[in-house]
Parts: sequence; C-alpha cells; structure tokens
Amino acid sequence: MPQLPPIVQDPDPLRRQQRLRELNWSAECREFDKRRDGMIHAMDGGLWLHRHVWKGEPLVHLVSTDRARLVSYGVALGLAEKRLQYKPLKDPRTEQRREAWHWDLGGPVYPPPDVRLLAVPSLGEWEKRGS
Repeated sequence: MPQLPPIVQDPDPLRRQQRLRELNWSAECREFDKRRDGMIHAMDGGLWLHRHVWKGEPLVHLVSTDRARLVSYGVALGLAEKRLQYKPLKDPRTEQRREAWHWDLGGPVYPPPDVRLLAVPSLGEWEKRGS
C-alpha cells in the first residue's frame, strides 16, 4: 500500500476531507454554539474550532493555550510549525490575558462540518435554556 501524502497535500479532495474529520476527532477538537464556551475550552488547554469568514472566505481558527497540542495537530496535518500564530487572549472567567496560539485552517484544510465535534452543553446550561 503506498504511503499517503500529508493531509494538506493530499490531491484527493474526498479522502482529504475524511482524513481531516478523523484528525479532528482523534485530536479531540470541539466546536461550541457560544464563543465564550469555546474560549473557556481553549483556556483549559482544549482545541477549539472557531469558524468565521475572512475576506469573504470560510476560515477556522484552531485555538488553544496548549501550544504542544497545536503543534502536534499541525504536524499531523502537514503544516509548518512557523505558521502557528501566537495571540494572547483574555480568559472570560478571569479577564486575565493568557498565552494562546492558533492555526488558520482554510482552503484545502478547511475542517468539514462534523456533528461529533459539537460540544453538548452541560446539564446546568440546559437548565438555563429552559429545556
């Protein structure tokens, strides 16, 4: 069986999307309905997939305070570590700035939607919503 290229260089778009889904799942990336919840997840060292639009194009920031986890993810994807961006962020619980980093993921490495990555609100959050 031939060795596959790094995900970022995989010429087969369907296989690349499937490999991205599996990487995001195995790396325990998560998406959140509320930005604040995603920030807290990232502040606790989790990998937060934050979707937005930049210059009309869909983009994802993969954010965390755990630089080593982000580097590991980037290596698995085939990204050069020098592309990892440093940006201190304010922890919404304490209002204190903390070291944080993110990858810009777009184009061929735009993470496909995956319901397995959606964070389920805690029971307390469900109660606040009246469910």
